[in-house]
Amino acid sequence: MSKKFLISVLDSMENPKKENRNKVANIVQNHKNLFKHLVATTFMVDDKISIKAAWVLEWICTHHNLNCMLPHLDEFTKNISKVHFDSATRPCAKICEHLANAYTSKKENEFKNALTTKHIDAIIETGFDWLITPQKIAVRAYTMNALYLFGLEQDWVHPELKHLIETKIIKESKGCKARGTYILSMLKKHQKI
Repeated sequence: MSKKFLISVLDSMENPKKENRNKVANIVQNHKNLFKHLVATTFMVDDKISIKAAWVLEWICTHHNLNCMLPHLDEFTKNISKVHFDSATRPCAKICEHLANAYTSKKENEFKNALTTKHIDAIIETGFDWLITPQKIAVRAYTMNALYLFGLEQDWVHPELKHLIETKIIKESKGCKARGTYILSMLKKHQKI
């Protein structure tokens, strides 16, 4: 199965309804060689097909198997900062949150060894960029969670995150204020430990 085939399948997706994302995700899962093309298509950032690829990539990472990302961490972390369509940024932010959850999990998993400082730094840098630029609420929420989690091990992250939440994010929408307030409470709890 080729990248051309994958793009034709993505083109046939009308919208991001669950059944549509799941249908394409199942095709990719059944033809494992398509996954690398899915990642590559996600980062064709000036082509709107990248939006559909990002939807499916996030669906696979959320509902099927995050471990599919292991061989693609270099490509993913190198390119996430280039994503600029709103509808592609949200799924990439959610994948970053999944990676942060896996990395900081108490359970042993492959991401604890596979995610390098370079990967984490790229996610953190992109996350802060997403927080200081106009983004949808979901992007901000996933990003604040990811930054909080990675900040458990990189001590400079929490003070920066706290400052951004208190000076900018908490003054935005109700959703941003709610998530920002929650993250601030988590930061406060962590400081007491």
